[in-house]
Amino acid sequence: MQKIRNYINGELIEPFDKQYIDNYNPATGKVYSLIPDSDEKDVKLAAEAALAAFPKWSVTSKEERSRILLKISELIERDIERLAIAESVDNGKPVALAKMVDIPRAASNFHFYATAILHYSSESHAMEDVAINYTLRNPVGVAGCISPWNLPLYLFTWKVAPAIASGNCVVAKPSEITPMTAYLLSELCIEAGLPKGVLNIVHGHGHKVGSAITSHPKIPLISFTGGTKTGAEIARVAAPMFKKLSLELGGKNPNIIFADCNFDNAVKTTLNSSFANQGQICLCGSRIFIERSLYEKFKTEFVAKTKAMRVGNPADGNNKIGAVVSKAHMEKILSYIELAKQEGGSILCGGHQLKMEGEFSEGYYIAPTVIEGLPYNCRTNQEEIFGPVVTLTPFDTEEEVLMYANSTQYGLAAIVWTENLTRAHRVANLLHSGIVWINCWLLRDLRTPFGGVKSSGVGREGGFEALHFFTEPKNVCIKLK
Repeated sequence: MQKIRNYINGELIEPFDKQYIDNYNPATGKVYSLIPDSDEKDVKLAAEAALAAFPKWSVTSKEERSRILLKISELIERDIERLAIAESVDNGKPVALAKMVDIPRAASNFHFYATAILHYSSESHAMEDVAINYTLRNPVGVAGCISPWNLPLYLFTWKVAPAIASGNCVVAKPSEITPMTAYLLSELCIEAGLPKGVLNIVHGHGHKVGSAITSHPKIPLISFTGGTKTGAEIARVAAPMFKKLSLELGGKNPNIIFADCNFDNAVKTTLNSSFANQGQICLCGSRIFIERSLYEKFKTEFVAKTKAMRVGNPADGNNKIGAVVSKAHMEKILSYIELAKQEGGSILCGGHQLKMEGEFSEGYYIAPTVIEGLPYNCRTNQEEIFGPVVTLTPFDTEEEVLMYANSTQYGLAAIVWTENLTRAHRVANLLHSGIVWINCWLLRDLRTPFGGVKSSGVGREGGFEALHFFTEPKNVCIKLK
């Protein structure tokens, strides 16, 4: 059985204590590889390697850093088939989705930041004929990057690429639930000639590895994507140490559909924004609000199309929905469906585990689920479920739906469907959300800031926002007379 290894100081090595964790294939429910059960000793080795590499890497020319990152991007593109299959086996998502979205985006992340650093500029401020101020932006040092399981390589590279492009060295932890593509990336980094110690990948549990990274005195910066509860714990530890923090946390995103929408586009895209990646995307629109005059028509069409979605073997291109990521997560989702029933919700379709045949009989499959009849402020509509479960709620006025949309502790993303331009601008401005899509979903420009408000996080990723985060500004004032 394959054993994943840590990537420390440019080498693939066993965990210090030589202990391993089982890694499951969600589609079959079977163990298929072993993950290092690392702890603070492995993090210490990784941090030492990063600290040793930092003095040279931090002054390596941006052209050379760009060249190496572009090479990594090329190698990801070369291995797209292999990486997509690995992502599917590890995560349960359809291979077609990983091949179309996850792996190309990982390559784009490296490519974007490889070129962005060539055009990254600082400010200058003239004080008439008295002095001139200019701003230097220097790498911080060793960055701690902790990424989630839902978009494993996509979000892992979203952190690592800007960190090392900026001249930092990195100690990174991928999710212990989906570690495989981060491991394969470490092989590509060796092939690309990334200097030893610039990127170090330590696998293992969050309470061991993630905690050790967060509390390490020589890691002054933490970038984390994951659950709000874990983000709060990271902030509790890191804030008294005055570490820089970027926290991209949970979401309970509203999808607002006005009666004047382009109906066919709204239904088609809402199907995707509800159930893509088994609903395991922090940007999914899990609360669907429909103007009352359109409600019955939309519900009928949406439920019919949801029932027609094929669920099963992620390697089968005809299946649009694969397995959820783990048995524990499947049980959590099913418990929320039961909660919805207790809260008075009606299950329009789905609402149960699906049992497959043959080698997939023990996999973690849930029928895509649509629920109506719930109050906007019930737990099902307020708490993050993170699975193929959506609720439908009618509304009568703009003011009413804005109150519904803004009622949760979260504020990551929102979707609005309307052909009324004035309304689109007005509603977008009034939504308490870091991202608003009008008549689309998941249309991403890598130059734009990404992140949420309220319990959805602190700080922004993406574009030059990420390069700002991974550098420290220094003002230099020169007196002219």
